[in-house]
Amino acid sequence: MADQESRHAFVLATLARGNDAEIKQFAEQLLADIDEVEVIKNRTGLVMLPMRDTVDGTAFHLGEVLVAEAHIRALGQEGYGMKTGRDLEAAMAIAVIDVAWQAGHELSAINAFVAAQADAIAANDNQRMRAVEATRVNMETF
Repeated sequence: MADQESRHAFVLATLARGNDAEIKQFAEQLLADIDEVEVIKNRTGLVMLPMRDTVDGTAFHLGEVLVAEAHIRALGQEGYGMKTGRDLEAAMAIAVIDVAWQAGHELSAINAFVAAQADAIAANDNQRMRAVEATRVNMETF
């Protein structure tokens, strides 16, 4: 069960950072086979951004982040989606993908889509870290 929960967390975390346009397009394809979708919640709001002090190890709130949130019911499951910003369509698309994944609907296609999104995120993160590394200064050389 823990493996299923960690996989579910991976799917949601990946979609939260994924490409909005691709996520919306993929969710539209899934919706073609889903008969009825009940929207439980669809809103924007602020969430606290927790951080940990690296010296003391104490937790503190850095500030608030605007997010779009969607909670739906379909295929006998409940789906959830959240994205930073105010794009309610992207949050709803994540919730559609989540509910389909939980129901086992088009599971291989969803897993392949999530894997492709994870690869793109990793490549983007790697490129960003290389750009940051290029600006690093070794203070011992001064």
